Amino acid sequence: QVQLVESGGGLVQAGGSLRLSCAASGRTFSSLLMGWFRQAPGNQRELVATISSGGTTKYGDSVKGRFSISKDNAKNTVYLQMNSLKPEDTALYYCAARWPGGDFGSWGQGTQVTVSS
Repeated sequence: QVQLVESGGGLVQAGGSLRLSCAASGRTFSSLLMGWFRQAPGNQRELVATISSGGTTKYGDSVKGRFSISKDNAKNTVYLQMNSLKPEDTALYYCAARWPGGDFGSWGQGTQVTVSS
């Protein structure tokens, strides 16, 4: 089981930027597929972005062109750079990890992002 700890959330005005970080425990980080998800009150959990062990990235349609996922294997950390934030980006953001071909079985506790209009 991988332990994940998110940080970097906060309150920002619309049009602003935030960078979320997710630190992972263990020595297998470089082999994992990492993802960022978000959930707003009353909504289902939504995939924001993923990055494979090889660095291939994918994004949800609502964040394409505004958010960027990256990772630093030396620091066991995955990042989510969020630009041009909108009020509808307000949510609890979660980091998650899975092995290739598996399900997302490791989750962080979440970090709140609030975008004011």
